[in-house]
Amino acid sequence: MRNRADGNPRKKLVTVLVLVIVCAFFYLYSRKSGSSPIEYGGKSLKHFGWGGDEDANESSSKTIGEYGPLLKTIPVCDDRLSELIPCLDRNLIYQTRLKLDLSLMEHYERHCPMPERRYNCLIPPPPGYKVPIKWPKSRDQVWKANIPHTHLATEKSDQRWMSVKGEKIVFPGGGTHFHYGADKYIASMANMLNFPNSNINNGGRLRSVLDVGCGVASFGGYLLSSNVIAMSLAPNDVHENQIQFALERGIPAYLGVLGTRRLPYPSRSFELAHCSRCRIDWLQRDGILLLEVDRLLRPGGYFAYSSPEAYAQDEEDRRIWREMSALVERMCWKIAAKRNQTVIWVKPLTNDCYRKREPKTQPPLCKPDDDPDAVWGVKMEACITPYTDQMHRAKGSGLAPWPARLTAPPPRLADFDYSAEMFEKDTEAWQQLVDNYWTMLARKIKPDTFRNVMDMKANMGSFAAALKDKDIWVMNVVPENGPNTLKIIYDRGLIGTVHNWCEAFSTYPRTYDLLHAWTIFSDIIEKECSPEDLLIEMDRILRPKGFVIIHDKRPVVEYIKNYLSALHWDAVATSDAGQGEDDTVFIIQKKMWLTSESVRVTE
Repeated sequence: MRNRADGNPRKKLVTVLVLVIVCAFFYLYSRKSGSSPIEYGGKSLKHFGWGGDEDANESSSKTIGEYGPLLKTIPVCDDRLSELIPCLDRNLIYQTRLKLDLSLMEHYERHCPMPERRYNCLIPPPPGYKVPIKWPKSRDQVWKANIPHTHLATEKSDQRWMSVKGEKIVFPGGGTHFHYGADKYIASMANMLNFPNSNINNGGRLRSVLDVGCGVASFGGYLLSSNVIAMSLAPNDVHENQIQFALERGIPAYLGVLGTRRLPYPSRSFELAHCSRCRIDWLQRDGILLLEVDRLLRPGGYFAYSSPEAYAQDEEDRRIWREMSALVERMCWKIAAKRNQTVIWVKPLTNDCYRKREPKTQPPLCKPDDDPDAVWGVKMEACITPYTDQMHRAKGSGLAPWPARLTAPPPRLADFDYSAEMFEKDTEAWQQLVDNYWTMLARKIKPDTFRNVMDMKANMGSFAAALKDKDIWVMNVVPENGPNTLKIIYDRGLIGTVHNWCEAFSTYPRTYDLLHAWTIFSDIIEKECSPEDLLIEMDRILRPKGFVIIHDKRPVVEYIKNYLSALHWDAVATSDAGQGEDDTVFIIQKKMWLTSESVRVTE
């Protein structure tokens, strides 16, 4: 149990002075004694990081000892910060008086605190917090104490988003547009498109979905039974906690907004984009938001739009419908189906329609030097992303149906000069590694221990592919400064995002059961960011009783071991990784701890 110290100011001053003196001593000692340089990454199969790298010692300029003294304790944040998302903190925006255009949703985009404004404390669980309900039951119910917000149950009661029943919040499967259930709505969409057996997966050809303005993600939750995975996307807006509810339910979700920057996904990632009453003005700024959706859709991809503009007869809705119809026609989209309150457009398979447009037709094609896969901090452009010559000739993405696409070498391997053989070897090697991880975890876990999993440095997604037989989903994270292999991950039928681990991730606290950190600390040290900050961030997003698999160089692992007590983590197992003399696998479990306030409320 963690208690906050309060005491008089004189005692605090003396304590601070003592700590400063002790820290200075340890700092000087660590600089003298030092450690060997941490090797950055390591490469194998030349591209993927297996084995050693003869240049590693030269590439790393900083040692573990240079990060100063190790803290024996890390303070606990105030209870009011129990849902802190550091880079999506509206209080930070108010305090720093950032000049943002609210009409462009800039206040819902990422704005990270400077190092001096970081809290550097452990996020406490809310009073009465319990280990989350296990999947698949969690799709339909969560503990109210874990997300003590019931305003959506009242505000959306007529739409059957959620309701409160005793100690639980239950999710009947409704939504703003599908009051009678997401399952019936999904089946009706498949029927509109004449998919076999009214199954939305279209024989495995429709696998990846982007659900914009997803609410509590019931649409994405009900797609899973059809072997379709959705990236459910919503901002931290007036419907506060909607993404937190989604993740607590065990449904893939991410905090994001269609604002001024590209969404953190590569081009041609989704077979279907969906907007159900998502309250987005698609006509603003020359259709820039719809063009961002176009960038993300695969050849022949669909955009399903359920909104009053598609059916209502008042003059304003009819005006919006006319203008939107004209815009998508200039974008070469065609209506695939329209029924009642839903219209589904389809994107062309080739560049032919783009080439036939009249000169100076708006929106224009993007410039040849525009990289449609560059997304981290990149501004949106009001232009159409044409297909590569390879995709144009193939008249489609060239992907195998699911589940074969998980292990079939995707065509975009060629973008990295990766061969099919390298892809297959990477898949095999990670299968062996994951089998070893699970052997190390065997005495601590059950089949339903994990649901929400994050691979913090996913490369081609082979860690996630190795978990294909387990009832989990993986958020595959690709570092922003490395090869943008996220397109390969999406081409395998998996999902993920780009991120810079020098900053906080766009998720609520306590949202993942397992974090896989493969050489991520070596990378952070190479970038001269703080490994201590990363540990605190990992603790923030890890659920109590959750696990961390750290796969890194031995000096890095030894450094992290010094923080276990301060973080309230327990060592579970350690093993040589078998990939090099210095590679180590270290598995950790986060303890369940409560603040004194939580204990009083629970009692």
